[in-house]
Parts: sequence; C-alpha cells; structure tokens
Amino acid sequence: MGTLLSCEVEQWNSDDPIPRKDLEQGVVGAHGLLCRLSDRVDKKLLDAAGANLRVISTLSVGVDHLALDEIKKRGIRVGYTPGVLTDATAELAVSLLLTTCRRLPEAIEEVKNGGWSSWSPLWMCGYGLSQSTVGIVGLGRIGQAIARRLKPFGVQRFLYTGRQPRPQEAAEFQAEFVPIAQLAAESDFIVVSCSLTPATMGLCNKDFFQKMKNTAIFINISRGDVVNQEDLYQALASGQIAAAGLDVTTPEPLPPSHPLLTLKNCVILPHIGSATYKTRNTMSLLAANNLLAGLRGEAMPSELEL
Repeated sequence: MGTLLSCEVEQWNSDDPIPRKDLEQGVVGAHGLLCRLSDRVDKKLLDAAGANLRVISTLSVGVDHLALDEIKKRGIRVGYTPGVLTDATAELAVSLLLTTCRRLPEAIEEVKNGGWSSWSPLWMCGYGLSQSTVGIVGLGRIGQAIARRLKPFGVQRFLYTGRQPRPQEAAEFQAEFVPIAQLAAESDFIVVSCSLTPATMGLCNKDFFQKMKNTAIFINISRGDVVNQEDLYQALASGQIAAAGLDVTTPEPLPPSHPLLTLKNCVILPHIGSATYKTRNTMSLLAANNLLAGLRGEAMPSELEL
C-alpha cells in the first residue's frame, strides 16, 4: 500500500450539490479534490484552489464537467471510475429501451386511471427487438455491454458510429461501422452511449431525427448535451419518430414544467444509469483510492491519461 497517509478531510455533508460559492471557498489551499459530475471544475475553481492542488478524483466515468486543458496545464492528475459502472449502466439502458418501446409508463397509467377497459388487438402496442436493427452511437465499454445484452433478444443487425472503426470490439456483434446519417436512417432502435465532447455536442439534432424512421425508438444514456432537446421535442410531438427514452437531460434536474414531460412517447429517468448499491459503493471506493494514490504520488487504480 505504500506509506500510510493521514489527511485532513473537509466534507460537504449533504446529498444536495455544494453551492458554487462554498465549493470555491472550500477548495482554497486543498491538495486534493473529490468531486461528482454535478461539480463543474473550471479555470475559476482551479484558480481559487491555488498551487497546492495536485489531484482531482471524480465519482464518474464521464469527465465533461472537468476543464481538462486547464487541469493538464497545471500538472494536476485526474482519477475517474470507468469499468466498475459499465454493467449497471448497460442494464439500465436495456431497461429504459424496453420500457420505452413497450410503452410501460403509459400502460401502468392506464391501469391506474381506469383506461383499461377490455382487451383490444392494437391497444398499447409497441415495437419489439426481434429481427430489428440496432444503432449504437459510441461503441465504447458501455456501448459494447449494451450490444452484448441486446443480442440475445434476436437483434438481426448492429450498426455503430464513432471516432474510428473498432473492428475487434465490433466482431462479437458483427456490428457494421457506418456514417451517422446511415445509422439514423436504417436503425429501428438507436442507443446513444458516447462521451460528451465538442464533436458530440448537439449531435442528435433536427437533421438527425428527420433521417430516422417514424417507427424508430431513440435512447440516450450518455449526456444530455449530445441531444438538441428542442429538436427532439418537435420530432416526438410531430410523430417524426415513435418514442424516446432519456436517462440524461439538459439541465439536470429537468424542470417539471419542461415540454418533454408533457409527451406520452417520452420516458425520462433522473440519471440513474449506475444506481445499484453495489456499483455506487465500488465507485466510491475507487474514487477514494484514486485520490489517496494521487496524494501519495503513486500509480492510481484508474487514472485518466491527459
């Protein structure tokens, strides 16, 4: 384990995010920072922290809340939690896909509000995975884990798009690397599992939705900003696409008055992709160990290469 390290810990003791002002005050002179994805670590915060700061550990696999250029410039190391949340997030993605395509929230509501009268052939019909084409935007750890779980449902064809082809990873699913326009046009189900970068910001927009089949289902478990929500609303309200399931939105939390929440064909979850007891415990342990290793100047269990 190397030398034991005693450190003084200042904790924001609440489940609510720390207010910006408190974070900027609390970080002054700190050697390490353990943060979560709701904490934006930008130039202003790094300036407030000062020269002592040498390690940032985030309780997430996504790092779009960290100003990586600034962090790299200052020689600060970054720990994150990839791998340990892959299975839980993939399970949630499949749950959300099935919930959306088989209209479960609508169906549950009909039982509760007396809309369930007698059996009727086309009532509450949705779309199934058998013999379908699934398009995955971002065939990384989580994208592969989703494909692995969807394959036994009888998916006929997997398409994927990303920065570059990944023939070794794709081989398991015979997934075809295609341009994003082709993925949009040919998929029955689209699952977005890429990271948020300048290249993926607003990637799923009006142009993208117009290319989709009007029987297609759109699922996003990556980051809200990958989707243009105004355009998604129009596509859903006009019947341009069949339905959408989102585990991520802009902003988070989404205001209860948001137009997307008025649509029956839109299922929105409160960013619970990795939310199993076991996964969150493992993530917390990894984040703490990343921080301690960084403070000791040792190799971290999961360090982000900057």
